[in-house]
Amino acid sequence: MSANLIDGKAVAKRVEDEVAASIAQLGYQPSLVAVRVGNDPASEIYVRSKAKKADELGLRGHQAIFPEEMSERDLLAEIDRLNADREVDGILVQLPLPKHIEARKVIDAIDPAKDVDGFHPYNVGLLHLGRPTLAPCTPAGCIRLIESTGVPISGAHAVVLGRSDIVGKPMAAMLLQRHATVTICHSRTRDLAAVTRQADILVAAIGKPILVTAEMVKPGAVVIDVGMNRVDASFAETIAHDADKSRLLAKNGSVLLGDVDFARVREVAGWITPVPGGVGPMTIAMLMKNTVTAAIARRRA
Repeated sequence: MSANLIDGKAVAKRVEDEVAASIAQLGYQPSLVAVRVGNDPASEIYVRSKAKKADELGLRGHQAIFPEEMSERDLLAEIDRLNADREVDGILVQLPLPKHIEARKVIDAIDPAKDVDGFHPYNVGLLHLGRPTLAPCTPAGCIRLIESTGVPISGAHAVVLGRSDIVGKPMAAMLLQRHATVTICHSRTRDLAAVTRQADILVAAIGKPILVTAEMVKPGAVVIDVGMNRVDASFAETIAHDADKSRLLAKNGSVLLGDVDFARVREVAGWITPVPGGVGPMTIAMLMKNTVTAAIARRRA
């Protein structure tokens, strides 16, 4: 029996409806500014889609685009200007930045009250203390996806595969706040499969295509696949068992894979997110929700 699919697009639509309803009651349009430096194709798509979604939901979405050669000093000055602009409620800086700019320094320069990505150390600290804050969008979206299944988080054993500052660590903190027993796995975890097989909830966020196999998953588990890995024809044999992915690879010359072997894990898990169409739509939806939250909090301060 195949696992139930967790429809990220449908859950994201519910979040977007909440955002639109909140904006309708505010009497003003919260403003989101997405900062991009350089012409990285993926960053260009991400920034454009975030600004477009903001406009669709009734926010004011802006793109601040700067040339690749922009200096770190000038970017920090732009962040200072946005921090001081009373019309700006949310600031996000699209990563990666050019190599001559230190991303950590730029993130640390953002006003925590406008840090809608939830990456500033101040907001990270509040999150790990279990206090209200602007939480990172991808793990916050994962929580909503898990909640959509109706499977209780409280009391469950949750295993997070990956320890990044953007997904793994905040994901673990959010699960812990909801009274899960949480294990974080990483590249040095011994006997990884033995640990993941204990998971009632498994979140794969390590960035390695189809790392998680059926043998690593507890029957009936909720499996959230955060991985977004673009692979080429060299993976043809590896995914030969997955007719849908194989067909897309043959047609396009590349295909998007998650960290989970979807076709086989689906036969074991109770619930599973697809890639694409699972976690991805949630990230932008939660970004919009954070922008509204930031706007309300700033005006109450």
